[in-house]
Amino acid sequence: MKKSRFSDAQIMSILRQGEDGVAVADLCREHGMSAASYYKWRAKYGGMDASMIGEMKELAEENRRLKKMYAEKSMQNELLKEALKKKR
Repeated sequence: MKKSRFSDAQIMSILRQGEDGVAVADLCREHGMSAASYYKWRAKYGGMDASMIGEMKELAEENRRLKKMYAEKSMQNELLKEALKKKR
């Protein structure tokens, strides 16, 4: 997963500034980011606080890890089924 150059607190600060009426173009220029990033963050994190963002990222990481484990177990299961078919 790509690491963001902005921390959760920075993202919340930027979004808060946008909610307070600062123009998006000015925010983007000030922080050296694209308008698309701002709108993506607003859609993803709008209405959250920093602790909620951290929790959401932890859950996403756990979900990724569990999907990987499931894929590995499914592959092992298929290999065992094929081995049993060959034995018969």
